Amino acid sequence: MKKKTNSKLKIIPLGGLEQIGMNITAFEFEDSIIVVDCGLSFPEDDMLGIDLVIPDVTYLRENIDKVKGFFITHGHEDHIGAIPYILRDINVPIYATKLTIGIIDNKLREHNMLTKVKRKVVKYGQHINLGCFRVEFIKTNHSIQDAAALAIYSPAGIVVHTGDFKVDYTPVFGDAIDLQRFGEIGKKGVLALMCDSTNAERPGFTNSERTVGKTFDNIFADHKNTRIIIATFASNVDRVQQIINSAYKFGRKVVVEGRSMVNIISTATELGYLHIPENTLIDIEQLKDYPDEQTVLITTGSQGESMAALSRMAANLHKKVTIKPGDTIIFSSNPIPGNEKAVSNVINELFMKGAEVIFQDAHVSGHACREEIKLIYSLVKPKYAIPVHGEYKHLKAQASIARELGYNKENIFILSSGNVLELDENEAKVTGQVPVGDILVDGLGVGDVGNIVLRDRQHLAEDGIIIVVMTLESGSGQVLAGPDIVSRGFVYVRGAESLMDEAKQVLEDVMDYCMDRNITDWSKIKTEVKEELSEFVWKKTKRRPMIMPIIMEV
Repeated sequence: MKKKTNSKLKIIPLGGLEQIGMNITAFEFEDSIIVVDCGLSFPEDDMLGIDLVIPDVTYLRENIDKVKGFFITHGHEDHIGAIPYILRDINVPIYATKLTIGIIDNKLREHNMLTKVKRKVVKYGQHINLGCFRVEFIKTNHSIQDAAALAIYSPAGIVVHTGDFKVDYTPVFGDAIDLQRFGEIGKKGVLALMCDSTNAERPGFTNSERTVGKTFDNIFADHKNTRIIIATFASNVDRVQQIINSAYKFGRKVVVEGRSMVNIISTATELGYLHIPENTLIDIEQLKDYPDEQTVLITTGSQGESMAALSRMAANLHKKVTIKPGDTIIFSSNPIPGNEKAVSNVINELFMKGAEVIFQDAHVSGHACREEIKLIYSLVKPKYAIPVHGEYKHLKAQASIARELGYNKENIFILSSGNVLELDENEAKVTGQVPVGDILVDGLGVGDVGNIVLRDRQHLAEDGIIIVVMTLESGSGQVLAGPDIVSRGFVYVRGAESLMDEAKQVLEDVMDYCMDRNITDWSKIKTEVKEELSEFVWKKTKRRPMIMPIIMEV
């Protein structure tokens, strides 16, 4: 495999470091680039009106002739969500396991791209040769099935990328993580390990997904006389399987509610990852034909998202389901950092409607805790440690694990998105920086909303707007009508007549001043109007609304 070469392997994270989300990393060797994952992240609170955030892939676009393909570790949004946007420009084949490709196909279908993008289903243990890389898929466990780690063989050495993983010896479906393969690759000598850091601060091991099944059985046994509603992540097919198992055991019918939930469950059932006993699943229309104690609803909205099914039920906005006193509602998830407030609002609303809400112990994480991370390090024995997938504090926590295991500070790299890490057997160092950043998606527009537009939205949201309208005679520049004032989000006009009258007076003075000096240049007039009005409003209200003068000519 190893050619004699002086070239080094470059590892370039284009997103996903210092945050949970938007995972995408390029691996480059001479004239070949392969990309691992292609995720999105959700907007921050200050990104008003933005739907999604995707990574800036200028670097891939500029080196498009080198890019050979995308390797996807698993089917979560933070790893596949940007595919329909990024593969419009960078149309290369996608390689992933069966369920992951199934979920990606759904996405591409929605964007009318199914026929344009090549996709290849890969089995565990299979090797894909692209350019001077060879990539092997290794079985792991995660909160979605068919998750894979990747062994990336390059002329400079092997890099192991764990993807998102945990060690689950008793998974609900399929096999446990292939620890033996990690060990075998470790024996060959591994250049670098890029390991999931999400739970690197948590001691011990992550519980098996099966333990949640026992919890469900207990909850079902304790609540035989109420309707049960369970909110969880749409993508956690194993969780859905266990809810269906418990429902079947206790003779309840199951309704699936929420678009993403319905999509993923139909894909998983079709591909054989979900086994639903006959006559268990019913349509939401049939709910009324069964008594409450014989039904279970599985729904989206465990993160308090305002448009998701559970939030709509809590706010009485759901067309088919109303929360009743006595309902038992289970949150089978933990709030993602940043969503805590939204989740607790929904929980409060549900309690107010008289429901019982259970949000303890009905969830286990899909990410490895400290002991499992140590296990992977001991098996892979990499020369260099590169913590990935997590906020900065998570990356630091994994770096401290590597230190505990005897790694030198020089061999542990906490990278930032955009860093170019060049490495080979002899040394590794950050040698440069490529452009990275957030591309904002708003409706159908990708990247057309930037900082300036966001700043304006922020300004409008915080201070409102005043529009000044006037009509000038063409030629002489005499004021024929106005200036009139329209305001939105600044003050309630009915209660502020005197303020508005004074403002009008200020404007008339400005116009007189301009007429006296024969100022007919519109931009000058507008500037005068803005400055004088802004100063007046600030004096009177200590607010700075956006001021927009509009001049019409007759």
